[in-house]
Amino acid sequence: MQKRIMWINPVGSTGFDQPVQELLETAKQRDTCIDVVSLSKGPSHLTYMYYEAYVLNELLDLILRAEEEDYDAAVIGCFYDVGLWEAREITDRLVVTAPCESSLHLAATLGKRIAIMVGENKWIPKMSDNVLTYGFREPVVSFKSVNLGVHDFQKDPQETRNRLTQLAKEAVEKEMAEVIILGCTAQFGFYKVLQEKLGVPVLEAVMTPVKYAEYLIELRNLFGWNHSKAYAYKSPPKEEIALWKPKD
Repeated sequence: MQKRIMWINPVGSTGFDQPVQELLETAKQRDTCIDVVSLSKGPSHLTYMYYEAYVLNELLDLILRAEEEDYDAAVIGCFYDVGLWEAREITDRLVVTAPCESSLHLAATLGKRIAIMVGENKWIPKMSDNVLTYGFREPVVSFKSVNLGVHDFQKDPQETRNRLTQLAKEAVEKEMAEVIILGCTAQFGFYKVLQEKLGVPVLEAVMTPVKYAEYLIELRNLFGWNHSKAYAYKSPPKEEIALWKPKD
């Protein structure tokens, strides 16, 4: 049975759509179909909390559309995991994943100590909050900032590779990190070289949530295991939403 996944770049720019699509075509299972989409408007990155709040409405509308169009899963393509809990709350059948949560779950099975490579120091407080919320504060030994913005990673790949390698090597040797997570979806294309040089698993933030989604789809289809609706992800009544939400 074919698995359909909508990968959402939650920004108002299509610049990353094609490279993400090409990368995922090399990583997906044979029976998985992936559509990469982005928002119709909004900022080109989500560094700031205001930007994150701005895109939330259209992002959640896309999530609802994915369920209405019979996708099996939606992936929110930002390491801030923007709207992840809200998306799980408003959907019934859809699997919803995001890079930070999925990377942490996988990393914790591959090693005891985890280091996360980020672009800017600005990102660390938000990501630290997520790490704490997800229950991974103890295994995450450090955040390492390469001092590059979202759109800088791919401008000079060699410089990005050098910075990532230096800091990841420091995390492994000085902080005993056993797994490295690349903490931005724009850091694609670097995990293999780092992994070979460091000799530890290096998780890539584009592919990891897709592989996690494929796994969760199979669990849902085989055993009926899906996001619980008992408490945290309990959905609001549709008739209540219909009273205030304007029609398209």
